[in-house]
Amino acid sequence: MAMKVKEVAELAGISVRTLHHYDAIGLLVPDEVTEAGYRLYSERNLELLQQILFFKALDFPLKQIKEIVSHPSFDRQEALQLHRSILLEKRNRLDRMLAVIDKTMKQAKGELEMTQEEKFAGFDFSRSPYEQEARRRWGDEAVERSKAKLGSLTKEEQSRLSEGAGEIFTRLAALRGGAPDAPEAQAAIHEWYLFISKFGVYPPEAVRGLGQMYVDDVRFTQNIDKHGEGLAAFMRDAMAVYAGRMQP
Repeated sequence: MAMKVKEVAELAGISVRTLHHYDAIGLLVPDEVTEAGYRLYSERNLELLQQILFFKALDFPLKQIKEIVSHPSFDRQEALQLHRSILLEKRNRLDRMLAVIDKTMKQAKGELEMTQEEKFAGFDFSRSPYEQEARRRWGDEAVERSKAKLGSLTKEEQSRLSEGAGEIFTRLAALRGGAPDAPEAQAAIHEWYLFISKFGVYPPEAVRGLGQMYVDDVRFTQNIDKHGEGLAAFMRDAMAVYAGRMQP
């Protein structure tokens, strides 16, 4: 049974305004809108909303969440399993901290003694290995997935791709003497972003990582710099700026 926006907001514990914003940016578009303008959310919409909120709990930006959940390769079951592992790890960490609190309260009453090590046994500010995996899976892996997709193209497709890339490289090479954050440089990088997005999902971390790879991998540097010496480094800097501006 379809649910109205207010019902969904109350169910999920978020505001109606938040749902309107998700609709406006194309992140969560209700399957039906009545003639009177009422948004109606289907079961599929609710499943997507649940997934969005899981990613938000991991501090993924909305722009990246949209890219992840809308990509054809997105596996909901895999995402749920990873989210579960992250939450279990966090629960275990909280349980350890609660145990330390209980012992500390008893020590304050003189009921037991604690070693210095026991006083700090529950604290661990390192990032969860499961969170690292989540960021690898939906962040830097985009670069590797794109490389694999490029390798599967036919020679004819690769030739057309090379021509298209060459035209953008030429435009960027003409700008490399200027600032990487200049409007014209960012416009050209946006064109490059649209071009590479045909072959994979590139959230901010992946855009930044790809630009760095242009400099770190001599094969990329040599290829790109054929269009103008220093172009690879210029693209790295311009892509870092572009990635920063992708954040919501």
